[in-house]
Amino acid sequence: MPRNWDKDRDGLWNFAAGHGLSRRLFLRLMAVGGVAAVLAACGMPEDPTLPPPTQSDPSRATTANWFKDPAPFVIHDNKSLETRLDQMQGLITPTRLFFVRNNSVSLSVDADSWSLSVEGDVVDRPLRLTYDDIRRMPFRVLTCYLECAGNHRAMFDLVQGRPTSGKQWKTGAISNGEWVGAQLRDVLEIAGIRDNAVSVLLVGLDAESPENGFRRAVSAEKAMHPDTLLAYSLNGDDLPRDHGYPVRALVPGWVGSSNVKWLGRIVVSSQQHWTRNNTTSYVLIGDEYPPEGASQGAAINEQNIKSALALPWPAQLPAGEHKIHGYAHSPQGAIAQVEWSEDMGTRWSDAALSGQQHQYSWERFEFKWTAESGERTIMTRATDALGNTQPELVPFNEKGYLFNQPVPHPVSVV
Repeated sequence: MPRNWDKDRDGLWNFAAGHGLSRRLFLRLMAVGGVAAVLAACGMPEDPTLPPPTQSDPSRATTANWFKDPAPFVIHDNKSLETRLDQMQGLITPTRLFFVRNNSVSLSVDADSWSLSVEGDVVDRPLRLTYDDIRRMPFRVLTCYLECAGNHRAMFDLVQGRPTSGKQWKTGAISNGEWVGAQLRDVLEIAGIRDNAVSVLLVGLDAESPENGFRRAVSAEKAMHPDTLLAYSLNGDDLPRDHGYPVRALVPGWVGSSNVKWLGRIVVSSQQHWTRNNTTSYVLIGDEYPPEGASQGAAINEQNIKSALALPWPAQLPAGEHKIHGYAHSPQGAIAQVEWSEDMGTRWSDAALSGQQHQYSWERFEFKWTAESGERTIMTRATDALGNTQPELVPFNEKGYLFNQPVPHPVSVV
């Protein structure tokens, strides 16, 4: 494969076409992001001369491709474990029930040999930090949910009758945990980040993932937020290997892919980074979403407001009175109200909130329901303190991201 793509534009176009890019997208990527954007959209690293990450142990997870027992989960493939919300009764998701979304098998990384490099054209002092260096820094403790951008993706098909690509998550590509980590901004300040920094690229050590290590760009502003962490603990223990041990990014309120696992490299740039994950993946592609910059559609960063019942899908209950509970969250702030309906949204009633929500946690809600025999549905609708409410309809996008309209949850009452 030619390395000097700047001098071999015809070869670059042939390479891009072979990876499914249209001529129109190729030209738009070249105009906005140049060779780097084209290579990223093809699943190649921005700089194809960079060596692959080498810090991961070649050993693999012991059960399928995970270290945790997959039995309690809905298994989508060898990389995805969906949490069953009906198994949880409290605010914090037990680590053994915490959902998993990988782009490779879970890695076994040796913390003693692990290091994190910080570099880029807008840092004065490139760094290489060890695990002990990170652990010795001032830390923050956050209660924060993580949610895949494709959580509820299956509802585009089940509710709207419009199937999408991607893992067909129902409601369980989300979990809530207590995290401990160093502030990313402290590391960037030690590295001498400059005022003209625009983009911070987070790169994982999972070399089998697209782009030779999963990568996501966050804005310099978000990277410098005091609650953006280099997390090394979950629920009081060292970060589990399935969840990015020894260190992962924690980017509260942003889609799960921004919270890069097995973090190994940070690149700070004065220009926007263009990668696969903001040009062709994690972008909204559809009639309602015009392309933006080098992306096929609007790139997604922040999550949106959602609610879900802690019931199996579909559920089966005996007739009579039940206490139903569920979870709601919003990146914009605390949940102020959750309503529920048993008649497809004609009439709504208030659910009771737990009042335990704080920081970036989800909120637990519950209500009493008298179930009558037959096929029933229950819908929920959340509103946050700023007045954001789940919409009646979500415009379709091809990859099924950010579905958050109220879901009619099927319940068979016998």
